[in-house]
Amino acid sequence: MTYEELVKNHSGELIEKLVTEVISKDVADIRFEFEDDDQWSMISMHIYEEDKEISLRLHANDQYDLCFGYYDDKDDFFEIIQPLTPEEKNILPKRLQKVMEKVLANEQGMRIPCKLLSN
Repeated sequence: MTYEELVKNHSGELIEKLVTEVISKDVADIRFEFEDDDQWSMISMHIYEEDKEISLRLHANDQYDLCFGYYDDKDDFFEIIQPLTPEEKNILPKRLQKVMEKVLANEQGMRIPCKLLSN
């Protein structure tokens, strides 16, 4: 299975894996990032032994993207970005959504105890 197929056909599982990883820690980092005219808040997890990253980005207008990043054999980094469906967005704890909205609105990342992120 290619990474593109993984993201396209198993995005719900990737989102659940990411959310479980993020809220299982003591503290979550919700970052604010921007590039050109685009801004987003994001959570992410790294799978170091496989050189992969899974992240969730919230852009303006309540647009969420699942991002799957990986390195190829030449150490070039690639990203596969797929917008979340309404069903996939429902996987996200409401409190996590609120915190990501706040980070995006304030244009400043935050660290927050994970016990505050569960529904």
